[in-house]
Amino acid sequence: MSTVPLNHTEDGPADAPMLLLGPSLGADLSMWDAQAAALADALRVVRYDHRGQGGSPVAPGPYAIGDLGLDVLALIDALGAPRAHVAGLSLGGMVAMWIAINAPERVDRLVLCCTSAKFGPPSLWQERARVARTQGMAALAPETVERWITSAGRAADPGRTRALEAMIAACDPDGYASCCAAIEHMDLLDGLPSVTAPTLVIAGAEDPSTPPGEHAAPIATAIPGARLEVLDGAAHLANLERPDDVTRLFREHLAA
Repeated sequence: MSTVPLNHTEDGPADAPMLLLGPSLGADLSMWDAQAAALADALRVVRYDHRGQGGSPVAPGPYAIGDLGLDVLALIDALGAPRAHVAGLSLGGMVAMWIAINAPERVDRLVLCCTSAKFGPPSLWQERARVARTQGMAALAPETVERWITSAGRAADPGRTRALEAMIAACDPDGYASCCAAIEHMDLLDGLPSVTAPTLVIAGAEDPSTPPGEHAAPIATAIPGARLEVLDGAAHLANLERPDDVTRLFREHLAA
């Protein structure tokens, strides 16, 4: 499959080291607003939407994780960067791992947030794809935000909850379902020991989608020298619930 030109935005100096930020399934690049604003003092921060999500084209599906990874490599090429720091949350983290395994020469440092190297069972993703196509994305929005944000976080900021539900509802059903297929068939576990980029793994202690012990810990164990940080008071979108701590961890790791 040919690559798709990804919708993206840039913040920070054009001659600074590049940091790529990939979003979660069902989200767009705005989920990284806080980190982009904070890190753009010293980095060329590039946020992007996966194919089929946000402002990126909805290519015919289903997709494989490698299709999404090649899109990002094409974006790096288009932006004229030989290498970049590569980071992502959930689906964005899966794409980041694929790039680090398959194009290690393009990755300076790696940051993996609330993600998984093998995210089963397949029936989970088949069902979400079915609901998206038959009932629409609004049917998936409330339960998705319940996984994304802790109950305390939803109660403390109802406006954010509504905004996240609206983001999910606006996602293209076919694009979402095709990305579900990429996760359904993904298995990156065997490739993790080959990752050479210095790696930071961040997890939310209350993440029901990718609990740290089942998902983050195996990644950190398999990648040589990787560091694992688990943040209390955070579910799946730890960068939204603990923005200052996530930004601090990014800054420390990328400046090391």
